[in-house]
Amino acid sequence: MTTNKPQSKIMASCIIKSPLGFTKINGDTHGISSITLLNSEEKETSNIPKELKDCVFQLKAYFKGTQKQFHLKLNPKGSDFQKKVWKQLEQIPYGKTLSYLELSKQLNTPKAIRAVANANSKNPLLIVVPCHRVIGSNGSLTGYAAGLHIKKWLLKHETPCKQQVLF
Repeated sequence: MTTNKPQSKIMASCIIKSPLGFTKINGDTHGISSITLLNSEEKETSNIPKELKDCVFQLKAYFKGTQKQFHLKLNPKGSDFQKKVWKQLEQIPYGKTLSYLELSKQLNTPKAIRAVANANSKNPLLIVVPCHRVIGSNGSLTGYAAGLHIKKWLLKHETPCKQQVLF
């Protein structure tokens, strides 16, 4: 006798090289679940799983400067509140920043700024869900799971006007 158990999801994974180092992408047919920057050199995946091809293509286009918005099926793991924060992060336009306080207000939780900041720091979809676009109320670069030097690089990469050095 057989039972009708739901098919288990098989997580696909790949590693690509980006200007920020080696980047690992995980996902399945339900969407991309994580994008992380690795702290070590890894072997690039030569055969990208079909579930991740679109993500790889869009990330490479982002790094080339031709992709300003991502159109991917996302499936991050987190609490309902975290997912609500991450969904709101997707609304921050390319090249723009928002303070943690402004983000809290957009979520109608102005007194929950610490909870919003904590959810922001747990974002498993770096770059695609642009938590790097959230800054301190005074304009300072505060907190970024991958490091402030990465946050600074991403914000500079998205700056519409590239300042040339005059001297």
